[in-house]
Amino acid sequence: MKNKLYILLFLAFLFSGTTLWAQQKATPKAGEGISSFLLRHNRSPKKYYDDFIELNKQKLGKNNVLKVGVTYVIPPIKKSASESSGTKQQSPKAKSTKIGTTLNEPLFGKQLADVKVTSNRLAGACFYVVSGHGGPDPGAIGKVGKYELHEDEYAYDIALRLARNLMQEGAEVRIIIQDAKDGIRDDSYLSNSKRETCMGDPIPLNQVQRLQQRCDKINALYRKDRKNYSYCRAIFIHIDSRSKGKQTDVFFYYSNKKGESKRLANNMKNTFESKYDKHQPNRGFSGTVSGRNLYVLSHTTPASVFVELGNIQNTFDQRRLVMNSNRQALAKWLMEGFLKDYKEKK
Repeated sequence: MKNKLYILLFLAFLFSGTTLWAQQKATPKAGEGISSFLLRHNRSPKKYYDDFIELNKQKLGKNNVLKVGVTYVIPPIKKSASESSGTKQQSPKAKSTKIGTTLNEPLFGKQLADVKVTSNRLAGACFYVVSGHGGPDPGAIGKVGKYELHEDEYAYDIALRLARNLMQEGAEVRIIIQDAKDGIRDDSYLSNSKRETCMGDPIPLNQVQRLQQRCDKINALYRKDRKNYSYCRAIFIHIDSRSKGKQTDVFFYYSNKKGESKRLANNMKNTFESKYDKHQPNRGFSGTVSGRNLYVLSHTTPASVFVELGNIQNTFDQRRLVMNSNRQALAKWLMEGFLKDYKEKK
């Protein structure tokens, strides 16, 4: 009887330790973040990100950056609660803001800081709005007479307008790149500065560090937000730079590894196409959608879209930027693209 008991205890220990003994380990590639590292090893960042942090917290760099040459433990594959119990997994209970509520966001500037929620069409959705470059990096630079058009300033203004539109529709919005002084501006030629921060943190000059910083910020917020919101999406807003004679429409890029990212990009493009058909029926829309392994798309956990709003060097595209009514239209159409995608998700 005693021998049987020992055998049973040994078998229990053996099976409980199987995962530990079979731990998979690997080293990251240069510039690789946790999300892409997990994806490369067939682990969903959404499901395994927190486990990875817990297993490797002593080996990670500042802000959970992976170190080249360091070996990390890959979380063992686990069954979800629904798979184990045979019950259907419930979606997170979505938070929502009541219609008529007035929110306050100082980043929009004194005149527009108060935001009245006028619709609940995006209730239960959470967005991470990221304007390109910022801080020590102005991005692409165009010229109109004596004025310099800095990509980061115009992308930021459109990002703020988009964020405000989303909030009016009942969504939760995280503005990742921030300038404490510049609110939404109606000037044609926006003043240039290096004040922008990543939610209060200085923006690094090094490109990889700069991009990783905003990805880490989004991923940290998403780990909490996914428990409260049924739909979380990120958008990266940029302005292209090509030869002066090259007029371009709006381009949308998605992550090749995420079907939801592709669907979002297509819904954005279809929205813009319908707007052009209505407002410029004789012009047509030549913007495109394509998959790209851009750093921010592959290192961000929630599904995301990368948008190029035109050629900052081209005279015709510059009108899309310097006219505040056009910047507002771009923001509105981006919001409607999100709304179209949200409806399909529901």
